Amino acid sequence: MNKELLIEIGVEELPAIPFLKELPNIRSKWQAVLDEYRLASEFEFYFTPRRLVLFHKNFALKQPDSVVQMIGAPKHVAIKDGAFSPAALSFAKKCGIAESELKFKEIDGKEVLYYEQEVIGNDSKNLLGDMVEKFLLSLSFGKSMRWGRGEFEFIRPIRSFLCLLGDESVSFTKFGIASEARSYPHRDIGYEKVGVASISEYFSGAKARGIVLDANERRVKILEQFKAIEAQNGVEIGLDEDLLDEVVAITEAPNALLGGFEAEFLEVPSEVIITSMKENQRYFPVFKNGKLSNHFVVVSNSLSTDSALIVQGNEKVLRARLSDAMFFWQSDLKAEFSPEKLKNVTYLKELGNTYEKCERELKVALALSEKFADKLRSEVGSEYKELLTRAVMLSKADLTSGMVYEFTELQGVMGSYYARAKGESEAVVRAIGEQYLPNGEASAMPSTTFSALVALAIKLETLVGLFSVGKIPTGNKDPYALRRAANGVIKILQDNEFSFDMSEFLSDIAKGYTKFDVGALVGFINERLYTFFESNPSIIKACLSSAKGDLLAQISAIKALEKVCASESFRENFSTFKRLANIIKDEIKTGVDESLFEAEAERNLYAKFKEVAERELGDEDKLNTLFALKGAIDGFFDAVMINAEDAKIRHNRQALVGEIYSEFLKIADIKEISL
Repeated sequence: MNKELLIEIGVEELPAIPFLKELPNIRSKWQAVLDEYRLASEFEFYFTPRRLVLFHKNFALKQPDSVVQMIGAPKHVAIKDGAFSPAALSFAKKCGIAESELKFKEIDGKEVLYYEQEVIGNDSKNLLGDMVEKFLLSLSFGKSMRWGRGEFEFIRPIRSFLCLLGDESVSFTKFGIASEARSYPHRDIGYEKVGVASISEYFSGAKARGIVLDANERRVKILEQFKAIEAQNGVEIGLDEDLLDEVVAITEAPNALLGGFEAEFLEVPSEVIITSMKENQRYFPVFKNGKLSNHFVVVSNSLSTDSALIVQGNEKVLRARLSDAMFFWQSDLKAEFSPEKLKNVTYLKELGNTYEKCERELKVALALSEKFADKLRSEVGSEYKELLTRAVMLSKADLTSGMVYEFTELQGVMGSYYARAKGESEAVVRAIGEQYLPNGEASAMPSTTFSALVALAIKLETLVGLFSVGKIPTGNKDPYALRRAANGVIKILQDNEFSFDMSEFLSDIAKGYTKFDVGALVGFINERLYTFFESNPSIIKACLSSAKGDLLAQISAIKALEKVCASESFRENFSTFKRLANIIKDEIKTGVDESLFEAEAERNLYAKFKEVAERELGDEDKLNTLFALKGAIDGFFDAVMINAEDAKIRHNRQALVGEIYSEFLKIADIKEISL
């Protein structure tokens, strides 16, 4: 027999960010507990900042009966000299039976000690307390709190348990709290728990208690309120999905309100105002005619009808923060904007100060500029080296500003404002502002070749420098975000079509550092290509095994091989080329002598191959033409014995196969492909 089950775990306000990180795991962790207790069933999960709610429409009132099977030692071990051995007696004790009850059973052709016992399922209500406790202890939020006498630990103190199985209130005590058919309402309604007569009343009366249980419903409500504010005021609210998730997580009854601040604060760069709103106050910025306006939207968690008082309070808090920002902005503008102060800022103990890092970045940037001089010259003029020097050496100058000290996430952004205020060229200003791009999966890219080259130089120097002092990511640990830097390198190369031999370039750059394995760094960057493509990993491995130094060429090869492998005929034809690869093994012979050909099949294959090899083709066309040699290769295999007795003939046939395979190797090592 099944009944509805409702469990509410009441807590003090959950912090949004750690909770949201664990949120994707919560359902599976409760499911794991259900499976362990043999009470699995479909359920719904709801949450607010003060409660976690689990609801089952059909929950078993009793565990199913089960049979526990226990297997012990083989018979020849269990019986020694006609009597049960200590191993057998230990098995009997483990099973809780007498020696006389020991029995054997044949399993997989071997007689072993065997015991089975029927276990009668327990009533669910006797298990729910332990299940809830196990579930809560399985949740991981990074940090926990202790409360009361310090006996219990959770992300926030647990204040109540409500557990209804059908019409019955299930009693248990966990974390020092006894369950009862009562629930806390919204704080604006009261601080005492109110009675809950039934599961249906719990849900139907939630809004009367000031609670919107469903997070999706809260999200929809907020977005509807946003639309109303926009329509009434002719503005546009800057919607940030991550911030919206946070606001949904910290409200039980959301109410979006429009507030404002003095227009004089708009003198401060908009990024500062927006960052202060979002990071410090969880406000949404407001735009009018495409520009930041002197308004904001706060999502209140109050049921109060006096919204004016709530708005005034939030305006007062924001005004204080913007006053600080205005002070930092004006003070920074008066100060000198130069890299000299960076000599007092330590970058890394083993790599010196930040000024020295900028000097190393400049060497990388100038080396790159030699490769792309034409592009730079056409974009910023013949003084591109002087401009690069200004951009790179000023790129970290804002680290000593008051604003970046207060808002560290605005590094680079503030530098671009200060550079413009000090009269730097637009190319330098833009490059400083875009130096950290791309900085995420959906990030924007540097908008010019000049900016891209500056960003690339910074990322490459970071990788070389940290690899040179052994700061290499291991497992999930990547404290210096080197994987992100490597991803950025690949994206910049791809976006700007920067083609050069990365291995050769890094080897040259590395000469100015403590000696390290440059090949390991090249491999580290190449490995990131696995995250860029959703194709069969063996395709990427095959292209990387060709040892091309040019990352752009690697990307082109992967795309081409991926497309060729997806064709309907590829799997059927691939066996021929696997055979070709197996013949090569680790030694590729070359130097074909046409005068040594004995069979027409040899002449035919070599003639067709030379025609393919001599054509200038893109990767995809080259692969298709090489794979089109299948018929000629099959004919070759059928007509001749490669390992001929005559050494010269044998070498010549191996060389023919080797030259064909070498042409494949320019794109990919096909023996690495697995289908």
